[in-house]
Amino acid sequence: MDAKEWTWDETLFSGSAAHYGIGRMPYPPSLADAVCNELDLDGTGRLLDVGCGPGSLTVLLAPRFASAVGVDADPGMIAEAQRRAGEAEAGAIEWRHLRAEDLPADLGTFQVASFAQSFHWMDQPLVARRVRDMLSPGGAWIHVGATTHRGVTGEHPLPHPPPPWEQIEDLVARYLGPVRRAGQGHLPQGTRGGEEAVMRQAGYTGPTRITIDEERIADRSIDEIISAVFSLSSSAPHLFTDQLPAFEGDLRHLLQKSAPNGRFAERASAVEVVIWRP
Repeated sequence: MDAKEWTWDETLFSGSAAHYGIGRMPYPPSLADAVCNELDLDGTGRLLDVGCGPGSLTVLLAPRFASAVGVDADPGMIAEAQRRAGEAEAGAIEWRHLRAEDLPADLGTFQVASFAQSFHWMDQPLVARRVRDMLSPGGAWIHVGATTHRGVTGEHPLPHPPPPWEQIEDLVARYLGPVRRAGQGHLPQGTRGGEEAVMRQAGYTGPTRITIDEERIADRSIDEIISAVFSLSSSAPHLFTDQLPAFEGDLRHLLQKSAPNGRFAERASAVEVVIWRP
């Protein structure tokens, strides 16, 4: 099954939500500043975060608006988003268990619609059209792209060894097979691309691109790397069925062997914000 044939199913991220806050590196606070400056946000208006997951981007951007709505197709993600927003005292955020394809769902209009590493899972032409009609005059669509489960290479030495990601991927393949899993299906070529063509066909202009490329070194524990693995759709906990304890044991052993003191370090990736306007 390739990306064109693959269809979404509700098990895609089953069991992964609780691992996001532990295993994913956070977006830098400067991301909110960059979006605010580019879009001239003044604390009014509404934010719609589509495919919000556990609310990582929603909670970061919400203080720049009068109110926000986060929607996600996974009930576990919405529950985790509610929990994390409560801990952060994030303010006026409404959380809805909802597929993006079911918008507008009587949610009203928004100044900004945001997508963070989520649009590739959706019926892109349909969602692009429906969200366009939900944007107020002068509104904007923003797509935030970054690799948050793992770091990137760099020139300068790190205080601890990087996680052995190639060996981790080999271990996942030993348990789940060599073809990338995604819910009940497989994605041998990865998720679909072509976003720019989709957006133009849906009636958007642009894009404007902003890159936040700061030197950010993350000190990460064994438990954080294990959660990073389980936060991925290709290695979500449910995929391992009754082999989950064995896999986690093998993964922990691999990580302890790679870093006897239990500490890893990685450089966080740059973050790209792509802005489209209807």
